[in-house]
Amino acid sequence: MLTEFAQNIVIIAVFFGVILAIAFDVIDMLLAALLGISVLIIFGIFDQQDVINVTRSASGPLALLFGGMVVARVLVPTGIFEYIGSRYLLATQGSGKRFILSLFLLVGPLCAVLPNATTVILLAPIIIRVAQAMKIDIVGPMIITAIISNSAGLLTLVGDPATFLVGSSIGMTFIQYVQRVSLGGLLSVIVLIPLLPWLMKDLWQVQRPLPPDLKPEPLQRPYLCLFALLILVLMVILFVAGELLPARIVPPAVSIIAASLALLLVYEAEVEPVTAVLQDVDWRTILFIISLFCLVEAFNKTGILQGLSQSLYVWFGTRLVIISLVILAIVGVCSALLANIPVVAVMLLMVKGYFVIAELMPETAMAASFVAWPTDLLPVFVAMMFAGTLGGNATLIGASANVVAAGICASHGRPISFMTFMRYGLPLTICQLVFGALYVLILFSFVS
Repeated sequence: MLTEFAQNIVIIAVFFGVILAIAFDVIDMLLAALLGISVLIIFGIFDQQDVINVTRSASGPLALLFGGMVVARVLVPTGIFEYIGSRYLLATQGSGKRFILSLFLLVGPLCAVLPNATTVILLAPIIIRVAQAMKIDIVGPMIITAIISNSAGLLTLVGDPATFLVGSSIGMTFIQYVQRVSLGGLLSVIVLIPLLPWLMKDLWQVQRPLPPDLKPEPLQRPYLCLFALLILVLMVILFVAGELLPARIVPPAVSIIAASLALLLVYEAEVEPVTAVLQDVDWRTILFIISLFCLVEAFNKTGILQGLSQSLYVWFGTRLVIISLVILAIVGVCSALLANIPVVAVMLLMVKGYFVIAELMPETAMAASFVAWPTDLLPVFVAMMFAGTLGGNATLIGASANVVAAGICASHGRPISFMTFMRYGLPLTICQLVFGALYVLILFSFVS
């Protein structure tokens, strides 16, 4: 049996070894994460209790992702993606500039009510179809789609699993989020636009002639499409109002309900077997995210985060403005290096621990059921939302939407490397986090 010190050394070595292996494309990222977990199991570090903890923290975000994948897959045989794709292609008029700007109108509204990875799954067939018709490499548009979806995830509470994780942990409702955070989310999307002509210069200047006889393609199965879209609409309505119902249906439960209805629709319509839909779910991405949750859970055992809680109080006392900016930086960097969902889950514990150590909150605040958080502490959690969501834009593994986009590109023969994604994501993320910091400062002026 390893000593506690030796265990910490193994955990840290495995944790950063996996990150470096993925960053430098040494090995497939899912395989790297699974091998890391295997090492921890062999050394007796990752045990049954850790599995229980991971199940508890990962179940909500994974349910959101799974439900979105199923609903998106059910829409495939309806022909709606081909229909919208042809409309989108006509709207671009062959212009790369129009193509990119239209992504904001296409992705943004959906990400306000659907999880970002779900939006990428839904829209990827459309975006790839248009890019191929315009003879454009799909990598750039798919990366920008992921970044827009992550950013637009700040528009509402359910737009990003990391944001939902923070909001739900402090008892924030959908409406409260819209009132206090959504404007900042809108600004984080808008700030991307002036940077794209520089960052995507070649694509921005593309001008392709379109076929003169190009017409929108008709829907293949209009009735199936209608019912599938009704399920999507119901999903959106329950995201917004589900927690106000007597039964209090939370977003992860909504996602499972929508997936169940979508599978029932496929079964009754007899268009294809239910097993065919489930086989097309991106299980690789789901497994990778679970693996990251496991690695973060193991890293939490080192006590480094608890030490950070103490250090925050020693260094900064109760100066909440500074604490917010420090958290924005720490979570932003961590979310760039590891999937933002598990990072935010761990950082939540660190921040709540800080509030208890600083005697700003009672020890009962550490309980998952505690939601009586005062308004003057809200900007600290908002800073975490911004950092967790926007920081994930920097690298390939920073957000589930990025991983999904990379998986889709790989399935089309155009894999995205870690460095390629970072070339787009890092400069955009830095600008967004600066605007996020300004928004947090403004929020402090309203709650103080």
